[in-house]
Amino acid sequence: MNGSLKNTAVEVLSEQGCSVTVSDLYAMQFKATATRSDITGNLCNPKHFNYGVETREAFRSGNLCKDIAEEQKKVQEANLVIFQFPLYWFSMPAIMKGWLDRVLIQGFAHNYPQCYDAGLLKELLSTLQDKLALLSFTTGGTEEMFSKEGDSGDVKYLLWPLQHGMMHYCGFKILTPEITFAPEYVTENRRKEVLTSWAQRLQNIWNEKPIICTPP
Repeated sequence: MNGSLKNTAVEVLSEQGCSVTVSDLYAMQFKATATRSDITGNLCNPKHFNYGVETREAFRSGNLCKDIAEEQKKVQEANLVIFQFPLYWFSMPAIMKGWLDRVLIQGFAHNYPQCYDAGLLKELLSTLQDKLALLSFTTGGTEEMFSKEGDSGDVKYLLWPLQHGMMHYCGFKILTPEITFAPEYVTENRRKEVLTSWAQRLQNIWNEKPIICTPP
């Protein structure tokens, strides 16, 4: 289902004339772990390795490894970044979390106090337009399970660390999430309806206003 949602987004946005770039992390065999090998040059302090400090300085000096630099370029050029994933343990899969850890580093995406509304990714440098982020994900549980009275609790609490603590922290303006509840437990016709609804939303995505992304 995630593949179908991704394909729908690529098709609809491409038909609009958008330039669409997909980072299929599994196909890329993207390395999820943040390690010394992410820095290609000399370390600032080889006796005491601090990943945050070293990657910040490597970004400034152009000494980040190729896969990180390539993903950062994609983010810099994007008007809208859609994160498409299946929900794993109330969060995103480890490979996507690793992408965030390695790509949205200090100096590139944030540099306190340049965070949240002042985050370094708050706008496209060329047009001064807001840079948008949208979480599109599937769940194993039903919509009722993720309600205030449901066993899993209100989905807004799950969304807060993802949208506010990660995306908004880096300056993204956040669009309403696209949540596909329990697709494996519905009919094929219902899954087709979900894809049709997603396509219709994407046709008007540039008219959407960002949501207020603050603690619940």
